[in-house]
Amino acid sequence: MIVNCAAYQNGVSIGEVTIEDISEVLKLENTFVWLGLREANSELLAKIQQEFGLHELTIEDACTAHQRPKIEDYGDSLFMVLHTALLVDDELEFGETHFFLGPRFLVTVRHGASQSLIKVRERCEAMPQQLAKGPGFALYSIMDFIVDNYMPVIDGLQARFDVLESAIFQYRPNRQTMEGLYELKRELLLLEGAITPGIDICNELIHFHNEIISKDVSIYFRDVADHIKRIDRAIHSMREMLIAAMQVHLNFETVRQNEVVKRLAGWGAILAIPTMVFSWYGMNFRHMPELDWQYSYPIVIGGVALVSLLLYLRLKRIGWL
Repeated sequence: MIVNCAAYQNGVSIGEVTIEDISEVLKLENTFVWLGLREANSELLAKIQQEFGLHELTIEDACTAHQRPKIEDYGDSLFMVLHTALLVDDELEFGETHFFLGPRFLVTVRHGASQSLIKVRERCEAMPQQLAKGPGFALYSIMDFIVDNYMPVIDGLQARFDVLESAIFQYRPNRQTMEGLYELKRELLLLEGAITPGIDICNELIHFHNEIISKDVSIYFRDVADHIKRIDRAIHSMREMLIAAMQVHLNFETVRQNEVVKRLAGWGAILAIPTMVFSWYGMNFRHMPELDWQYSYPIVIGGVALVSLLLYLRLKRIGWL
């Protein structure tokens, strides 16, 4: 459950640190500890609380998970929650990353669907001048990584929408198409709810908490906020296209039903001719002179067939059949 725990002095790693030695390492000058956890249990989080002096409410939230995206100020430390998203077998799954940030430490706790932060740590270690600015820069790097990983999710949902849209405009809509559109709409709403609170979080990190995040680091969060806004616009545009596609689907269904009704009405009109004629001769009148004529039967049958054929050709010409 402990993914990585390292200390950094002046932006350079000075090695791995055990949980029990964290409080001693924090006494060193220009040093901070970056601890990464995965699905941490209450026992491990209790040790983390003791070493970093964290508030018990933040430990409770990090242990239970299922938190909304937020940022909370606990005096000498911040507690943050960001939602992560991944496409697993074309299914959207969400996770959470919890942050404990102080002037001398950064602790991340990952729950659910999320990608490893090892590459983020390696990239930061390759920039010691930036990492020397403190744990705030590490926080920015992780947030930027989480937000950037929303783009493959957006691309995957866009590809799924393109398939549904093609089915509609190729005039092959069915129940599964409409269900797919509604499911995609639901996922976009969930995705929007997961990412848009990040704008408020970034704004707070930019304008406040200078005692924890230095001003030369806080400006980096503008870039994260800009990325979130760009993703939010992409989600909003896809939702508008989705609503339009659903409306087109319904219109196509209406047109198809109208075509069926016209065909039924056309065949009903054709069948009405023999029905009317044959019902006429089924009234059992005693005196019907034409019945005694030897050509009456073929003339009636021929007349019915001719009128029905003419009506069929007429309906065919106007597109009813």
